[in-house]
Amino acid sequence: MPRPVTITLSHDLGLEEARRRVRDGFDKLKGQMTGGMMFAFSESWESDDRLAFTARGLGQTITGQIDIFPQHVRIEAMLPGLLATLAETISGRVEKQGRLLLENK
Repeated sequence: MPRPVTITLSHDLGLEEARRRVRDGFDKLKGQMTGGMMFAFSESWESDDRLAFTARGLGQTITGQIDIFPQHVRIEAMLPGLLATLAETISGRVEKQGRLLLENK
């Protein structure tokens, strides 16, 4: 049974810098969202502040989006059957990688 996952990451970067980091760092988040399994990703920017993505592999499909706001980034994904059982582990990994991506350097 699919399971929705939502992760909200606060930041102090401002909108432009947060956008740049998400654009530059999305590849790092991909591996965390699939639990390290091989999935083929397709992504498209629906607006300057929303990245929609789909990942397919092992007969499973993940769909989701990343919304960028001035003070936080929200990642929403629908994890299918196999990955739904790992939702807490996967969301923890995505949250950790996302925090690294958005930390104020």
